[in-house]
Order: sequence, then C-alpha cells, then structure tokens
Amino acid sequence: MLDEHKKETSDEHTKSIPDEHKMETSDEHTKATPDEQTMTTPDEHTLTTPNEQTLTTQNEHTMEMSNEHTAIISNEHTMANPDEHTMIISNDHTMAPPDERAMVISNDHTMANPDEHALVVSNDHTMVTPDEHALVISNEHTMETDYEHTMATPDENKMITTTPEVNNELPNSETQPNKRRKKKSIVWEHFTIENVSAGCRRACCKQCKQSFAYSTGSKVAGTSHLKRHIAKGTCPALLRNQGQNQQSPYTPRSRVGGSGNATDPPKRRYRSPSSPYVTFDQDRCRNEIARMIIMHDYPLHMVEHPGFLAFVQNLQPRFNMVSFNTVQGDCVATYLMEKQSLVKFIEGMPGRVCLTLDTWTSSQTVGYVFITGHFIDSDWKSHRRILNVIMEPYPDSDTALSHAVAACLSDWTLESKLFSLTFSQSLSEAALETLRPLLAIKNPLILNGQLLVGNCIARTFSSVAKDVLGSGEEIIKKIRDSVKYVKTSESHEEKFFELKRQLQVPSERSLCLDDQSQWNTTYQMLVAASELKEVFSCLDTSDPDYKEAPSMEDWKQVETLCTYLKLLFDAASILTYTTNPTAITFFHEVWKIQTELVRAVMSEDPFVSNVARIMLEKTEKYWKDCSLVLAIAVVMDPRFKMKLVEFSFTKIYGEDAPTYIKIVDDGIHELFIEYVTLPLPLTPTYADEGNAGSNIKQEESQGGTLLSDNGLTDFDVYIMETTSQQMKSELDQYLEESLLPRVQDFDVLGWWKLNKMKYPTLSKMARDILSIPVSTTGPDSVFDMTSKEMDRYRSSLRPETVEALICAKDWMQYGSSEASNALVRMEY
Repeated sequence: MLDEHKKETSDEHTKSIPDEHKMETSDEHTKATPDEQTMTTPDEHTLTTPNEQTLTTQNEHTMEMSNEHTAIISNEHTMANPDEHTMIISNDHTMAPPDERAMVISNDHTMANPDEHALVVSNDHTMVTPDEHALVISNEHTMETDYEHTMATPDENKMITTTPEVNNELPNSETQPNKRRKKKSIVWEHFTIENVSAGCRRACCKQCKQSFAYSTGSKVAGTSHLKRHIAKGTCPALLRNQGQNQQSPYTPRSRVGGSGNATDPPKRRYRSPSSPYVTFDQDRCRNEIARMIIMHDYPLHMVEHPGFLAFVQNLQPRFNMVSFNTVQGDCVATYLMEKQSLVKFIEGMPGRVCLTLDTWTSSQTVGYVFITGHFIDSDWKSHRRILNVIMEPYPDSDTALSHAVAACLSDWTLESKLFSLTFSQSLSEAALETLRPLLAIKNPLILNGQLLVGNCIARTFSSVAKDVLGSGEEIIKKIRDSVKYVKTSESHEEKFFELKRQLQVPSERSLCLDDQSQWNTTYQMLVAASELKEVFSCLDTSDPDYKEAPSMEDWKQVETLCTYLKLLFDAASILTYTTNPTAITFFHEVWKIQTELVRAVMSEDPFVSNVARIMLEKTEKYWKDCSLVLAIAVVMDPRFKMKLVEFSFTKIYGEDAPTYIKIVDDGIHELFIEYVTLPLPLTPTYADEGNAGSNIKQEESQGGTLLSDNGLTDFDVYIMETTSQQMKSELDQYLEESLLPRVQDFDVLGWWKLNKMKYPTLSKMARDILSIPVSTTGPDSVFDMTSKEMDRYRSSLRPETVEALICAKDWMQYGSSEASNALVRMEY
C-alpha cells in the first residue's frame, strides 16, 4: 500500500461505535475498537473507496456505494436481520463488481444483518472493486458496524482490516470458543489444520498426508493451492480411491449481471460432498461420443449441430469438439476394437457356424446383405452376431449372394467351419450352381450339401399371407372401409359402442385400422371386425351415412380368411418371443399347417379350397427344401427322436410315409458316420472334449496297451458296419433309449451338455444341427410384407461406415469388450 494511501484518523474521520456495536476483525476471535479509537490497518488488506463512495448499512439492509459503485444482490439472495444483525457472506465465494464497479453477490448466498449490526465476511471471501478500490477481508475476520452508522472514508483514505494479534500471540481457541465459526470451504473435507510451531500452522491432506502452508503469524496463505491439490488430480491417494469413476465435476457459467458466456471464469465449483475430482480425458470423451452415436443410431453430423456444440461446451468447456470426419473415424475405430474381441470369441467356438443372409434394398438401387452368424459355445449356449453388412451393386444378380458369402468367410476365417446357409428368399438354380462349387473348395459339404441351403420361414409365412390377403382383396377393402368409418369419427365410434352395449356382444376386441406393410395387423383387424359383425349389421340399418356394409357372404369369407391366417399367425408369433427359435419347434408347426391345408384343399367350398391351394403351394415348397433339416433336428431332441418324425410323416404322406421316414433315418446315420470320419475343426474346446472322451474310454478298459488311432478311422467305420449286432454306435444307443417326458420348458442344449461324455461324437453333431437357424429376420420384422430398406442417411455413408455402425451396435448389446479407451486414429 502506498504511503499516500495511509489512513490517519482525525476528529473528522473518527468512527465512534457504542459498546454494543464493536468493530472486530480476527481470524477466529474478535478485536474490539473502543469509542473514539482510530483504526489503522496494514498494507495487505485494504478497503478503499474514492470520493463520495460510501458503504452504508441501513435499516432496510442495503449496501450502497455512490458514484455508480453499487453493491447489487441478485434475485435469490435475501438480506435479513436475525438477532445478531450480522451480514454473512458464505465461504469460497468471490464478490466482484464488473466494469461499472458494481459489487455483485452471486446466487444461493444469503446476506443478513443481525441486531448487533455487524458486517461479517467469512473464510476466503473477497470483495474486490476495480481501479484500486478494494475491500479485502481475510480469513474468518469479523467486522461489526453500528446499526445506524455509516462507514465513510474520504478521498485517498483506506480502511484496512487484518488478522488480529493480541500481545503478538495467536488467539487462544479455548478463551473464546463461542466466537469460532465452522469452516465452510470444500477443501476442509480433505484437509486438517495442524499447529507446527508458535504462530505457524499448516494444512495436512487427509489422503496423502502432504502438508501445505496455511498461516505464519498474521499472514494467511488461503485455500487456492489446497483446491488445486484436490481438483487437478495431483493427490495420488485420491486418484487411487477414485477407481473407475469418470464423472467430471460440474463447473457452472458465470452469473455476473445475470448472464455470461461459457468462457467466463466460474465463481465456484459446485459438487456434492461425495463426488470425487477426476482428471479430464479428451480421448475418453471422444470414445464415449462414438459409442453413443452407435448405440442410438444418431447421425454422425450431430457433432456439428449448433445445439449439441452448445450443450457440450457448457458441460465441459475443455473438450475440443470433433468434426464429422473425426467422429466417423472414431466409430470405425470402436467397431475394430469390438471386432477383435469377437474374433477371439468365435475362434474358441467348438463346432461349426451357420450363416443367415438377409438382403435389404435402398433408394439408390444397390443392395445390402446382412450376414449373421449362429453358433453354440462350449457351455452349450446359443449365440447370434451380425458379422457383415456388405453392399452389393447388383443385388438381383446370380453372383451377388455368392460374393457376399465368400467375403464373410474370408473376413472371419470360416472357410472350414461353415455348416449351413439360410437365405431370406429362395435362390434361383443359377445362383445355387454358383454357390455350391465356391463353398466346396475349402468347406466339406455335409450330406453332399443337402443341409447347406435353407429358406427363411418368416419370409415364407409372409409370402403366403400376402397371397391369402390378395385372394380376398375386395372383401378386405370393405372391412377396412367399415372400420375406418367407425374409427375416424368420434360420434360414429360412440354410436358403434352404444350398439355393441345394447346388443350385448361379448367380444373384448377393439377395432383398429391395419398397417398394410404388416400382415398381422390386417389379420387382427379382420378378427376384431368378424367378432363385431352383428354391430356392423345393426349400424347399417340405424345409420344412413354408413354405406357398403359387408354382406353375410362377405362375413363368411372373412371368417375363412381368419381361420387359415391364424395357422400362419400362431406359428410366426413364436419368432417374436423366442430368442433363438430352433428347427425342432418349427417341424411341428409346419407339419401341422401342411396337414390342415391338405385336408382343406379337398373342401367342397370353392373359396376355402382356393385359399388352401394358394397356401399349400408355397408351404409344400418350403417343406420339400427344409424337411430333412427340420426332421434331423427333431431326432436330436430326446423327447421325440424318430417317433415324432414317424407320426408326422404318416399324417402328411399317408401310405408313402415309410419312404420319407427311411430318407430321414438314412440321412441321420450317414451324417453320423461323416462326423466320425471327417476331420472336424479342432478348436481348443474341441480338443479338450475329445481328450476327455478318450480318458473315459481308457478308464473303462480292463488293461492292456491301446494302439494309436492314426490311420485306423476307416477300420472303426468297418467295425461299426460289420458288427452292429455286437457293438452298437452312439447313435443307435441313443435312438433305442426311451423318450424323456415332454416338459414344457425342456432345455435341449442343457441335456446334451450333461450327456456329451456319454455321446462324444453324437453331441458334436447335435451341437451343429441345433445351431441351424430357421429365420433370417429379427423379431420386429417377422410380419413384414416387403423387404427391409436402408434409410437415405445410411445409404449416403461409405459402405465401410455403414457396416461399422450396424455391426458395432449389435455387438455392444451383448456386452462391451474390455478394450483400451485409446482410440485408433482413423480419419476420412
């Protein structure tokens, strides 16, 4: 403080304070200034007010400074007069006036004047005015003023308050315990004050035990360096205790003048007492943005949207926003990290992998082939993962699907592990001729490829339903118009339900218009309307505006449509609530549909016969292509084995049933022999299972030295074929055992897991058979009438980016890989 700014107190500049209104400034105690006493303060803490600048504490509890130097208290701050009439400003809050030299007290802080009319400014609170006019009051010092007195300092005079000392000694905490006020700064949650020597105190970190300067004599170091120790993450013990918590503390915007921007320095760091300080990690934030975009299908351009930019800058101003190209690279990098984990997972899978191919269209006439892998792990749990999304410029060509399959097998090294392919649509003969030789090069074709290619049962059902609805198009239009008449007018609907109440129709179904892209909604509309046909008939006579009501013959045909659509609806609904529907379930569903349609074709009603013939045409084709796979899957269920096959084929084929039953029986035995002789993929799990089976056989033997199996596999086959009466195979033993009870929630895979040691070879065959999928679609697309279409936004992206976004989203829902947070730098 300059000499010309020293305060010399004269008669004109003397502050008189009654006994009960003392001016006190101390660290934790009170220093009283008697009547007529002159106040002088050292250089470090100055209260300066220029000419005509008066700090006034009035009855109305206002702080005023003339000449545009005004203390402004914002909306949420209250000034109240409790008993002691003390003006209190809470900890760690800076009172700083802006350019117009206004003194601003930020929100959520209360200023109160008690009865003793004291102005109290507590720990670490600084009231600063620009242009060298500053009021600085140090640690926990109390300044009391008379209730009706004004503190004014003339030009170039300063009022200074300092840390008091009584007889050059630190105040004794025991002499005036009532004057000690609780420290409110957040740093004291992490620090304690220790007396090092007389007049010297240091702050000690509770976590790492480091000590820092706090006070020496009358000089107080403050708490800023203590906050930095905690907030900047330099405390090693605190960092260790944080673990994996990655939430950054919230730093609000400046509230100067009630507004501000993101670049203004914050007045206070808000946080809950339990939330730890963490270091800011730019790369981790980028990684989380990429994962957010992938998980929720957000557009990549969202990182350049003004609203998102403003949100992120307010949330964490230190984050450097990324561009479209950068976040695209980050998404691909996330995909590659997830893929590394999945590659290792699939490499450890025992047995083979089945693939499904679903072709999507786009507005740009290019196709996208979704390839999904299905397999069963060593714990006998089934899995499905989208492996590739391959863009095909000419999706209708005979080579498109062959190219997609080859690309997938090469990408995931599955050339020798492919077991079957299931397509969303039937392949042409030319496409099959292109596909088979390609796969036979490196992949052994089981049963000469009879199990290789299958069709999607969901697409088959949708195609059949579409044909059925087409056969009754005119009738369905009448029903749709009738439902529309009721549902699009509130008065019509009220009249309809009033008629329903009067007629006491028992149906609980409600009318609804159908979505013509989903055939199940049309079926449900027809069922509801059919159950309410009496109400529609009555509405026809009571409402002259209701025209073109369906006739009784129309309602009869609607009932016929509902009867046969129900067969498809019940079967297809299984796909919507079963996570991994197996061929076992749909063997029963398909033969039941077949049986009903064969009987309906012979009906004398021409409409019934025509509908059944339409349905039978496509279901018979599906049964012809896939019945062997479905039947072998049923044999692998110990509740059914060959018995259900024999029963079902007898119902379908009648006198010709033995021929078809023999085909299935021969196919199973042939397949088992191939599993005995073919070199199946020996993953580590396979090798372990094989060794376990060998150990059991060795323990069961009565002694002697076993010959090596090298070169004797053909001999084993010969023994099986020539001595079947004396030595039965695993398959024959399995088939001759009695059936298990038909439990509703029977776990087929769990049963084979328990019996894999008893049937080491047959269990491997069962694992592959039971992994064959029957549908290429997800639960939300089971009833689609048309092929899925890629949206315009994704179609505009690079094919590699489309594949990365779709595949990574699918993989992340099964659990994130334990990959590093460091991103692979990929820019486009």
